[in-house]
Amino acid sequence: MKTFYWLMKREFWEHRGGFLWAPVVTGGIFLVLNIMAIIAAEVLSANHGVQIGGNDIGMMLRHADAGDWAQVGAAADVAMISSMGLIGIVMGMVVLFYCLGSLYDDRRDRSVLFWKSLPVSNTSTVLSKVASAALVAPVIAVVVSVICGLLQLMLFAIVLSFHGVNAWQLLTLAHPLRAIVSLISNVPLYALWAMPAIGWLMLCSSGARSKPFLWAVAVPVVLGLLVSWFGIMGQFNRPTAWFWGNVVQRVLLSVFPGSALIFDKHGLESMGDLEQNNPLAAISPAHTYGLLASPNLWIGVVAGAALIAGAIWFRRVRDDS
Repeated sequence: MKTFYWLMKREFWEHRGGFLWAPVVTGGIFLVLNIMAIIAAEVLSANHGVQIGGNDIGMMLRHADAGDWAQVGAAADVAMISSMGLIGIVMGMVVLFYCLGSLYDDRRDRSVLFWKSLPVSNTSTVLSKVASAALVAPVIAVVVSVICGLLQLMLFAIVLSFHGVNAWQLLTLAHPLRAIVSLISNVPLYALWAMPAIGWLMLCSSGARSKPFLWAVAVPVVLGLLVSWFGIMGQFNRPTAWFWGNVVQRVLLSVFPGSALIFDKHGLESMGDLEQNNPLAAISPAHTYGLLASPNLWIGVVAGAALIAGAIWFRRVRDDS
């Protein structure tokens, strides 16, 4: 267990730029852009008399009913979790390219000979990389998103306080604890959903002699074109789009957070049951963990485990020396 811990720590040390600094820089840029937008709006309001809505919000709160309070709270929640969208996209790209290079880079620079000389099994090495991609990267992204979200919420509260809005009252309408719990609780679900993509990318990383990115993209896309051209899915009473959505998309785009709710049929069906004026319902465990009832999730987990086993086998037998 101690060996596995140090293997994961090695992965973090070697890829700190992607795992840590990429989401931190992205969150910083997101906050700076919001500050610039607020400054621009304030300058426009001062120079040209254009209202930015602050006084209107203050007047609305003074005559608010229960529905108005719910809308203000929903707007505050959106401001708090909006940074996760951009950070999630960046994290997905980091995980994608990390998996593609995780087993290929040390073969390319021959450092694999050193690592294989140590008393560490290939299984432990590969699984430490899987855990880094499926758990370490999203946990760091969630922590950075939570910090950025809280900073943005406080920023908006301070700005609106200059326009007649009670900052403390605005903060009490938001639900930061619910947002934090929802984001953290979805990390295991992300790990399960991303498993086929992580397995496929690592299989290409360990098996390809060169250009693993080309292999990772070309193979599923070419298969998709062949399936579309020859109508193979018709033999199984399935539309061609099924192959693109359940195979090509799963092995290439599942590393991006939120892709489950976009591409999985169960997630799309349950979107209609979300509460109004509650944007956090879309990421709440009560909603997202309904995905556990989807066969697509568990078929992907089994396929991902098989692909990871293939990556371990290639790691053991591949000799590029």
